[in-house]
This record gives sequence, C-alpha cells and structure tokens, in this order.
Amino acid sequence: MNISQRMVISRRTALAGLAATTAALAAGCSGEGGKKKPKASPNPIRAVDPSATQSFGNSGEALLLQVMAHPDDDLYFMNPDAEHIVRAGVPVVSVYVTAGEAVGQNWIEGMPKSKPDKAGYSSARHQGLRQAYAEMIGLDKFTGWKKSVLDLGNGVKAETNELTNGNRRAQLVFLNIAMLSAGEMRLPLLWEQPEGEMQSLVATGSPCTTSSTYRHGTLVDTLAALMDRFRPTVIHTMDPDPDYQVHDATHPKDNDYGACSDHRDHTPTALFTWKALSQWVADATKREGHPPRFVTTAFRGYYNQRWPHNLPPEVIEQKHRLVEAYGGDPSWECGNPGGCGDYGQGGDRPMKNRKGWIRSTHYRYEGPTVSFGPPGTAGDGRLEAFGVLGTQAVRWQETRPGSGRWSDPQNLGGGPLAPSLASVQDSQGRRLLFALRFSALAGQGRPDTREIVVLEERSPGGGFKAWQGLGNPEHRPDRGRRVGMPAAVAAPDGRVHLFVRNAGKGVSSRVREADGTWGKWQSLHGQEIQDGLVAVLDQDKRVHVFGTGRDTVHHWTQDEPGKPVHHAPLKGLPQPGRLPGAALGPEGALTLVYRSPAAVRPTVGTFTPGSDGTGDVRTTELQDFAGYGPLAAHTLAARGGKDAVMALGRAMNGEIQLTDASGDSETVHSDAGLVPVGTSAMTTDSGHQLCVAGMSPDARPWLWRPEIPHT
Repeated sequence: MNISQRMVISRRTALAGLAATTAALAAGCSGEGGKKKPKASPNPIRAVDPSATQSFGNSGEALLLQVMAHPDDDLYFMNPDAEHIVRAGVPVVSVYVTAGEAVGQNWIEGMPKSKPDKAGYSSARHQGLRQAYAEMIGLDKFTGWKKSVLDLGNGVKAETNELTNGNRRAQLVFLNIAMLSAGEMRLPLLWEQPEGEMQSLVATGSPCTTSSTYRHGTLVDTLAALMDRFRPTVIHTMDPDPDYQVHDATHPKDNDYGACSDHRDHTPTALFTWKALSQWVADATKREGHPPRFVTTAFRGYYNQRWPHNLPPEVIEQKHRLVEAYGGDPSWECGNPGGCGDYGQGGDRPMKNRKGWIRSTHYRYEGPTVSFGPPGTAGDGRLEAFGVLGTQAVRWQETRPGSGRWSDPQNLGGGPLAPSLASVQDSQGRRLLFALRFSALAGQGRPDTREIVVLEERSPGGGFKAWQGLGNPEHRPDRGRRVGMPAAVAAPDGRVHLFVRNAGKGVSSRVREADGTWGKWQSLHGQEIQDGLVAVLDQDKRVHVFGTGRDTVHHWTQDEPGKPVHHAPLKGLPQPGRLPGAALGPEGALTLVYRSPAAVRPTVGTFTPGSDGTGDVRTTELQDFAGYGPLAAHTLAARGGKDAVMALGRAMNGEIQLTDASGDSETVHSDAGLVPVGTSAMTTDSGHQLCVAGMSPDARPWLWRPEIPHT
C-alpha cells in the first residue's frame, strides 16, 4: 500500500495529473486496452497447459512467499494470515516490486519541511519493514539484519535482508522499481506495452548500488526466478482483477485507480505475479517432469474501504502493532540513514484513517482450499477431496476408511486456476468440478480473459472427461475479469445449478439440464454482494443461494423445484461482515451463520421456507465462539435425535474451532499444530462422523475428526 502522509497535498494528489496522461487510465484498472500501437514484439508466453496432468514432486520444507507492490501492502492486506503462518515456524520471503518512493516526502505534522528525497524515503520504508518483521518473528524491532545483494539474472540485482529467531525466519527482497520511471512509465503501462521499460531506484544505504532495467518479460522472469529459487509452498498475491467502483459524493475516489477499487500499482503487480506463477509451473514441469506443489491466496487491497469492515478489535490491534512498528517515528534511533519508518503510518494514524484499510482482510477468491467430494463418491467409505495445487486441480483420497491420512494428489489439470474449486454430484452419481481459469494472462496489448470451466465424470466413479469451458456471464473481457468464484448445487430433478458473482456485483447463473446440455448465462438480478456464494437445497429440494450484501445477507430461491431461481429478500437478518455458512437444520429450517461487521460472536439466523421459499427469520448470537473470518456450516445427522448444524471458523489466534450452531455444545478447538491456510471445510464420513479438512503451510491437506461433546 502507498498511503499519503499528512501533507498539504498528498503524494497521490500530486501525481494524479500524470495518471491522466497514460492510456491505462482510459481502460479503467490495470492498463488493459491501451491506445498506443505496440512498437515491439510481445515476449512469448510460457504458461500452464490445461491438459497437463503430471504428478507432483515431493515438496520441501514449508515456506511462505509474498509479492507486493509497495512496502506495507503485506501488513495492511495479507495479515493476520501471514503472521499466523510465520508464528507457526514457517519461513517467509516477502518481495516488494516498487521502491514505494512516491514524491519522496516522509513527513508528518510537526516535522520541518525538507526537499523531496526519493532514495531516502524508499530506504525509510525498508527500515520500517525490518522493524515490523523483527517484531513478527519475536525480536526487538531494532534488531540488526544481514543485508546483501541477489543476482536474479537478466542483468537484475536486488537488495535482500535476512533475520532469524530460532525456527522463525524472514527475508525481504526489494526489486525497488521506481514508481515513476523515465518517460512517465508506470507499472500499468509496463504490463500493457511490449516496448515499456522501467528502472530500479537505489535506496539510501542499500548494498545494491546499481540500477536494473525492467521490461515486461524481465519482471515476469524475475518473479518466476524468485519462485524457483525459494520453492514456496504458500504464495500470497495481490488482487489481479479488482472490482469496478462507482465514485461519487458518497464514495469518493480517494486512492483508487481509474474505475476500480485499488491502487494503480497493486493490480499490475498481481497480474505479473500470476503470469510468473503460470510460467514457473510450466518451466519447472518441463525441466523436472513434475509441477511444483504450492497453494495460492490472493488478497483484496483498497476494496477494504468499500465494504463493511470485517475484523474484530483484537485482530485489528494485532495488525496495527506491526503497522505501527513499520511506521516508526522521527525520534527513533534505528541506525538507518534514510529514516526509521514510513512516518505517516506510525502511531495511531492507521486506526484514525477514515478509509479503514487496516480494519478488514478480504480474499479475492472466496472458497475452501480443500473441498470435500460428495459423501460416498470414493465407493468404499474413504473420504475424497479436491483442491488446487500449482494452479492445477487435484484430487486426494483417504488411504483407507477412517485413516485420517490422504493419498498423494492426483493431478486433474485445468490450469492455471484460481485457488478454490466447487464440487457436486449430479442425480446420476457423476461428479462435477467447477473452477475459475485464467484463460489468457498475457498483457503487452494481448488478451487477458477469465472463464468458468467444468470437469465432469464420464460415468459414476469413472474417469473424467476433458475440461469444458462454460464461458463467462460477461461479454467484454475487461468485465469478464471481475467474475467471482463458482458455486454449484445439484437438484434431484437432474439439473445442476451454477452461480457466480458478475462484474455488476450481482449473481449470474447457468443450468445444466438432466441430459447434460447447458443453458445460457442468465442474470438473477438483486442488489450488490461481495464475492463468495453459498448454494444449498431445502427439505423440499428447492435451491437457495446466499451472498453477503452491504446491509443484509441476500437470498435467491425457487418458488418450487424446477422453477427459475430468483431474488427473494429475507427480512430480519443483521448486516454481514463476511460470507455466511448455510445448512439445512432441524425440522426443515435453513440455518445461516456469519459475523456482523467487527463482531466477535457470530449471528445465527434460521427460517423455515414457505411456499415461496422465504420465511420469517429468527436470529440469535452464538456465545463462546469468539473469532474472525468466514464461517462454514454443515448438517450433522443425529441417530434417534435432532439433527444439528455445526459451525466452523477461526479463533482469535487463527486456529480452527467448531461448535453446534444452536449453542447446545461446547466449542471444540483443533490441535495447536493444525495451521490452516485460507478457508477450511466440513463433511460427514460413511460412519456419520463429522470431518474437517484444510490446507497446511507445506501444501498438504490435513484431516481432523473432532470429538463433539453434547450438553
């Protein structure tokens, strides 16, 4: 993130006029659709082959790699996830693409004015990161770091800083590309134009004393080389396809770029990162015969300002502690000649910022990192699960019923895919997997497109067909990039209903008929929602879809089975902060579980659908389940008793916890060694025992069968 200090004119305001000169701004977000005719030939694209299904090699030790546009993007947008992984003993390598130098003013009220010093300001931000990461790994913020220079090939050199505390280790890599290079070249244009070129800035006191030149291909190659060097098992990126944002008196433009809800550097940094991911997988597979094993999480940026805040005070304070260390203070004696932090972010300034970026953490691609297959699909009582490794779809099977151990992943291909899958089983018993594919990730004046894809079994329990493209509910490529993750539900009449959030922040649907043919994409209308949809069936087998709106949970359903799905508002649901969990509960009631903005305890909403699929909602607060983040819900059948709806989520410390949504049982906490990456999921096994699955930082799934005490 690149937040302005308390200056008479913010550094973004000072640069706003320059943005109007770029062709990228006309396109709205990331430089797509630039008007300049390319003068140079685009670099050839090396990308994941969707048909490739080579087995995965054994991953080494767990390692977290993060790629950011500016110093502090990780602290604002990727925490608390990053800190929880690091505190579990996973080494972290954080890569910063730009120098973050802006107009070179590191100033707050009360300081004497000075001339702009871009090299000094960049250096001060580097020092701020050293202070923050020292605290993250449990050391004093002024602990000294080992500084050196990385030779990354193609004439590129970068500063790197390393610090270790027992089993905790942090490494910072500064590519330090000037935010405004010669010829008014910025990252959006570097993404778009084959002839674009940028230079790195030498920060004050840096051991890297030479400036490197970056072209489009150079930056892709550099990021791919870093991935190959460090072999991460978890990769954090920024949002490659941010939402469109209406800017008006109610929603001032502030720091957004063009028509989107993010900074001009955040989006191309994410695009370069995802292109490098695909290139790394393709090159490593060709060279080694196995794709690298890793999982990816993409985080929203300035989007945090545009929706209700979703973190409770305790978690916000965890984030603020590190941001405060990063911000530093002019009075600190840190030994860095350029300064002791990004002073505008010091003290309580981030907490007072009306934009509230620190108060939320949002995933770009909502959904579980490990999705259970429908019960019984393994055929012999073993559990089955699906996920995305190395940008490709994979399947795991339990080694034997009840073993709690997963087989090696079977590569199902389809890549490059976003990090989560939706799986259903149709009325004939055939499994279907749905994913969001980066169908073209090119830049340089070439297409950048996304599509929804499906993988379908030929017969129940048989092999899969080839991946099939289902297109996109949006007809323009730039709008198609804004679509969300697929959600699906299979009805007893043979139909499979597919849902995605569209560029207008509404819901679009496509239906597969019982004979296997697909209908057209249809808009279901309704009000704006965030990404992430939940689809379930009620006791009458009507489809229900839920999404997180600004003021309530929005709802779509059928008047009766087989009829079209339409928007059907529910009354009485409090404002949501994150995606709800939904499941069929006792006596035919549907249960929703979610947290209101900044709430610690979840809201539980229940209603029994009437003839129109809606009903009166009753809400309660779920006690003794303090935590944060999205929640999942699952029906747990009780022999000879009343079924229960179980709620799954994260505790304040990031660990997994679950409880009965009725409040009739104690909260059960997972083992402290079970570190979740992203969102986890629930199912029941052939013995009707509840099972929880998620992804660990070593890119291997875990399985937990908790013992649930009832009161």
